[in-house]
Amino acid sequence: MNSQTISTKDIVEYFNFLSPGDIRLKNSRIGIETILYEYIDCGRSPEEIAQIYQSLSLEQVYATILYYLQNQETISAYMKNWIEHGHRMREQQRLNPPPVSEKLRQLRIERQAKV
Repeated sequence: MNSQTISTKDIVEYFNFLSPGDIRLKNSRIGIETILYEYIDCGRSPEEIAQIYQSLSLEQVYATILYYLQNQETISAYMKNWIEHGHRMREQQRLNPPPVSEKLRQLRIERQAKV
């Protein structure tokens, strides 16, 4: 292994593995899915991502991308599960809105009726 190769063993030091579905950057509440969404789906460069998420270093962004590249099959499944979970949660919220949402909806209707 040359000095420029970072092993998976070393790269995992950048992350907290809270559960199989929750991997976050150390010293951060930001999950790897956030960085990878920006990189894969939005086509942003690591530098652009580091500018958007200023609490992260450029090194952390690169570590996340490298971890993805070294574990593409596993992390692709992780991302797929994350997206599906988001869809399920939005549908659940749509079907069972919190009481405050219903109150705001009623206030909006009342305000529009006065105009």
